[in-house]
Amino acid sequence: MKGVLRFGKKEKLRSLFIGSFKILERIGSLAYRLTLPPKLTTVHNVFHVSMLRKYVHDHNHVISYQTLEVQKDLSYEENPTMILDRKVHQLRNKVLLVKVQWQNHGRDESTWKKEEKLKTKYPELFN
Repeated sequence: MKGVLRFGKKEKLRSLFIGSFKILERIGSLAYRLTLPPKLTTVHNVFHVSMLRKYVHDHNHVISYQTLEVQKDLSYEENPTMILDRKVHQLRNKVLLVKVQWQNHGRDESTWKKEEKLKTKYPELFN
């Protein structure tokens, strides 16, 4: 499993469902191999039956995927889209922090970064 991408920090699925995918084959009595989109090529494609849910077909349900530009080493560039909040973190010195929302992530996955580092790298965010 070394080098296999997992969903989230604690090796669990971050959201309740990540999408509906076609079953390629049944492996044993409790595992299934699924077809995954290109952005999930580094994820192991065999899942236990307890992780799968039945898909009820709905004509109004349209699944859309965001495309990522992935380099050869399977990495991609993260760019901040907006600053959500500011705060001062006081230890021995005052540190100005900003809460940043990133391009391919939702609001719940925003992170706190040092304002001075972001100002040098992304000055367009602070206009």
